[in-house]
Amino acid sequence: MDLQTCLKKMELVGVLAFATVDSEGAPQIRNISAIHYEPDALYFYTARGKNFCAELLADGRVQILCYTKYKEMIRLSGKAYAVPEEEQSKWRDKIFEEQPYLSNVYPGDTRSIGIIFCIDRGEIEYFNLGVNPIFRESYTLGDAIIHEKGYDITDRCIGCGACAKNCPQRCIEEGKPYVIRQNNCLHCGSCFENCPVKAVRKRG
Repeated sequence: MDLQTCLKKMELVGVLAFATVDSEGAPQIRNISAIHYEPDALYFYTARGKNFCAELLADGRVQILCYTKYKEMIRLSGKAYAVPEEEQSKWRDKIFEEQPYLSNVYPGDTRSIGIIFCIDRGEIEYFNLGVNPIFRESYTLGDAIIHEKGYDITDRCIGCGACAKNCPQRCIEEGKPYVIRQNNCLHCGSCFENCPVKAVRKRG
């Protein structure tokens, strides 16, 4: 798996869930399909009068989620910004060309009520529940930073094996200390809860 494959899978899914936070701090989620994909960016369309647009203009932080029929979850966390005015029509026309249904929603010149946003910097998490053991990996879009999640086993480990015994994905290997295979870890916290000497630490 890699960044480009993740973006292609998102494009094939088509309708993505976009999460933002409103002015009162409440989470807001909506499905968006008016999206154009470039190798290094996503462009998407929404109307200027929508709360979604106001939330993006006020803050810009957005999390995008898609789920495939193969039990793959792909999540993009980034910041959206309105593209420069001189580029708005270029990307708007491209999105309307790729998504013909939009002409029924915004016929003719009414499409100008929309605004194009871009995400060209973000973190993408890939999580596949359809394989055993599960598989996960993170990638960056632009110069974003990957934020580590999950758990590590520290040098306080006494080698008792309680963590491995209680791991649902059997992704903890014996050693000094024991080691978690991060790409197969559920992040469930079972190792953390079952370690008798608190040798497991939460990452991030």
